[in-house]
Amino acid sequence: MKAVIRFVLVFIVLAGWFAPRMAAAHAFPDHSDPKVGSSVNTSPAMVRIWFDSDLEPAFSTIMVHNANGQMVDKGDSHVDPSNPALLEVSVPELPPGKYKVLWDVVARDGHRTNGDYSFTVNK
Repeated sequence: MKAVIRFVLVFIVLAGWFAPRMAAAHAFPDHSDPKVGSSVNTSPAMVRIWFDSDLEPAFSTIMVHNANGQMVDKGDSHVDPSNPALLEVSVPELPPGKYKVLWDVVARDGHRTNGDYSFTVNK
């Protein structure tokens, strides 16, 4: 009986220790520039997404596509060396239109998440 009680206690302690780490296991966007769904009057020089946890630079990417699905960013997607939760890519002067930002990241703990959002350049 003591072995069962000891097992249950060890299980409870380990579950309590791992649960907070599991809840924070994935990196999700916190905010972006341009903002999700926004309309901007001038073309941004960079598209940036800040995440709620640090990213693994070798496995995290961001791309910008135009309304025809063509990639329009400069292909220099990277995690900011001074802020490991910031993913960014530079873009040329974008003509008026709708743009889709696609991101695929791996958090430092190895969990992958991805998604997309749109913004519009008005000019």
